Amino acid sequence: MERLSGLDASFLYLETPTQLLHVCGLLILDPSTVPGGYSFAKLKHELLLRSRATPAFRRKLHDSAFNVDHPVWIDDEDFDIDRHLHRAAVPSPGDREQLAETCAHIAGQPLDRNRPLWEFWVIEGLADGKVAVMTKMHHASVDGVSGANLMAALCEIDPGAPRPGLDRSYRAAHAPSDLLLAADGLAHIAMRPLKLLKLLPGTAAVASNWIRRARLGTAMPPPFSAPRTSFNGTITGHRSIAYIGVSLADVKEIKQAFGTTVNDVVLAMCAGSLRGYLQDRGELPDIPLLTMVPVSVREGNEAKSRNKVSGRFTSLPTNIADPVESLEAVSADNKATKEHYQSISAKILQDWAQFAAPAMFGLAMRTYAALRLAERHPVVHNLVISNVPGPPVPIYFLGAEVLGMYPLGPVFHGAGLNITVLSNNGHLDIGIIACLEQVPHPWSLADEMPNVIAQLLAAARQRTGTKAPAKPRARKTPARKTSAPKTSAPNTSAESSSSKAAGNRSAGSK
Repeated sequence: MERLSGLDASFLYLETPTQLLHVCGLLILDPSTVPGGYSFAKLKHELLLRSRATPAFRRKLHDSAFNVDHPVWIDDEDFDIDRHLHRAAVPSPGDREQLAETCAHIAGQPLDRNRPLWEFWVIEGLADGKVAVMTKMHHASVDGVSGANLMAALCEIDPGAPRPGLDRSYRAAHAPSDLLLAADGLAHIAMRPLKLLKLLPGTAAVASNWIRRARLGTAMPPPFSAPRTSFNGTITGHRSIAYIGVSLADVKEIKQAFGTTVNDVVLAMCAGSLRGYLQDRGELPDIPLLTMVPVSVREGNEAKSRNKVSGRFTSLPTNIADPVESLEAVSADNKATKEHYQSISAKILQDWAQFAAPAMFGLAMRTYAALRLAERHPVVHNLVISNVPGPPVPIYFLGAEVLGMYPLGPVFHGAGLNITVLSNNGHLDIGIIACLEQVPHPWSLADEMPNVIAQLLAAARQRTGTKAPAKPRARKTPARKTSAPKTSAPNTSAESSSSKAAGNRSAGSK
């Protein structure tokens, strides 16, 4: 039995039929790399072996009417892979638009809370002969980084690496009695007044420091200061999805030329894409957009499956037309934002989340959605942009080479657009998910991103006097090995919230 943290549980309490709080991902696989050839039955067997060897895939929620604290995780005594692995096919012609529409439909369906909170959808029928896998894991069990770590348990760096055997001796642990669950919950509740007293001085200091920095002009942008756009309102349960990739080498070349960070370039890319999108719709604000950037606060050997995430508000200069000026504005703003963020306790969000109450949070969110309050108060922030570190080398998902790994985080009432970026084998794989009614054409956002990178790259080479390579950079794919000793999946753990991490990239929900 493992009790959910307050932050984990809050993703359960805040979920509504239209605000679904699971984290998705789209994997594009090359089935020709599977040893002995691909088949759905073979992939299913491989997933069964891995899920039985990874406890996080077998746990489910457990609660009772007598429990006064957050629910707990227990083993699913009736675990069945067929409840979690599904098969689908895209309609003809099987191009990216059909795949994205299929994935959007899957993303708009809730997970069954009576089972382990994950699903994989194997999607076949793609025009190029590839196979896609749409993954869904609830935010109560993973954040962006821990989700990447969990996916790493299903991957290898060699397609022929030995697979785990099926442990037939495994027996799920029995659920705790209602009495034990209630007693343990009461013990936790009894400590809350003391924890609250410890939190108040630090929280007051945060507010005081924010006011002081705002007067000096060194504070991060405050919430509720964002301009309103078409994706800032009450969301529906319908989703739209798009995805794209850009060269990580190009991004690093831009970073080096202008003395910025990878994350600065990512934010400038998003700003340029959003500027074009809003301008085409005739709704470009005169002031910058405001994005919330999740930041991993994971340390050492903390539980990899739990949410360890905070966030900072960052200005997105969509009001600046020149991409270089936009990048410079992002870099300057991020320096002040990161300095301010580092002065705030990395775990203050987790500490306050411990006081989340299911009845109060659930009723408040349902009322908020029903009354469409997101359209009645100033916009908290316009969208979420996450940047998650991923594998620097080719990896193989259950034997199939991963050609693309596009993360798709949740969207919220008031912020119906999420852009998540993951580094993968020399590329940045970018996933865009939104409320369909608010962003009906996300491909116009996605397709503009390589254009912004191309403009920045041309300016970078003009600054450094570097000539373009004779051939375009391609995704690195070394020759396959016929045999190799077993190796573990590449490390995809998040950078900490230290100054080094803050200077590089942020990571989170995803």
